[in-house]
Amino acid sequence: MTLRFLQKWHGAGNDFLVDVLDYGTAAWWTADRVRAACDRHHGVGADGVVVAEIGAEGHAGHEVVMSLFNADGSRAEMSGNGIRCLAAGVRRATRGRWTELDVLTDAGLRTVEFDRDDPSWATVDMGDVELLAAPEGAMGAARVGNPHVVVLDDAAWSDADRDARAAHLSDVVGGANVEFVRLEPTGRVAMRVLERGVGWTMACGTGSCAVAAVLRAQGRAGDRVVVANPGGDLEVSLQGARARLRGPVAFVGNVEWSTH
Repeated sequence: MTLRFLQKWHGAGNDFLVDVLDYGTAAWWTADRVRAACDRHHGVGADGVVVAEIGAEGHAGHEVVMSLFNADGSRAEMSGNGIRCLAAGVRRATRGRWTELDVLTDAGLRTVEFDRDDPSWATVDMGDVELLAAPEGAMGAARVGNPHVVVLDDAAWSDADRDARAAHLSDVVGGANVEFVRLEPTGRVAMRVLERGVGWTMACGTGSCAVAAVLRAQGRAGDRVVVANPGGDLEVSLQGARARLRGPVAFVGNVEWSTH
C-alpha cells in the first residue's frame, strides 16, 4: 500500500487534488491512479489532479512544472482554475509568502498572481485565445491552450439534449470542451460546460476565456466579461488576443490517500 499526501482545492467549485513533488517524479501518476483518486464514491473525488514538480532554482525560488490530468485519467493541456489551485498548493506546501509564480504547462509558460490584499483570489495570464472556425450548430470555437466549442443555449433543451449536442460537436472537431451560453439582460454571461474527460463541471477557466473571446468577436461583449459559472463568477480581461483570468481559489483540506 502506498500513502499519498495531497491537498484538495477548488476554484469556483471546479475541484482538484494537488500533489506537490520533487522535479522528475510526476510519472507516479498513472491513468488508473488518477481515476481512482478522482472517483467521487470510492476515492477522494475531484474534477482532476494537478501535479506540481518543483526543484530547479527559478522565480520565487522554484521552477514549477504542471501536469494536469482529467478525472478519467486523460492528460489535459491547461486549466485556468486548476493552475490557480496548483499555485496555491505550492504556496501552502512551501510556506511561501510570494504573490507571483511562473508555471510551465503543456500550453506554455503561465504566470499566476495572487491578490495582495486577499490571496483567496488570483489572476492567471492565459496567453492568446485563438479563434477557430465554428462547426455547424455552434456560435463559435476557440483554443485557449485546449479546444472549446461555444453553443448558444436554449432553455427548451434538456441536459440529455445538451449531452448529445456536446458529444457530436466534440467529435466533429476531434475533441473539445463544450460551453452552453446564455446572454442575460443585465449584460452578464451565464455558462455551463461539459469538459473532456470530466463531464459537467461547476466552472471552467479556459472555457470562460473562450466564451469571452467569441462573444467579443461577434460584438456581443467588450474587453472585460464576467462569466457566471454554476460555482461562481470568473472575470476575463482581453487585451488583443491575450486573456487574463481572475477568480477565487479555496483550500478544502489535506488528504491522506492510499493506493495499492
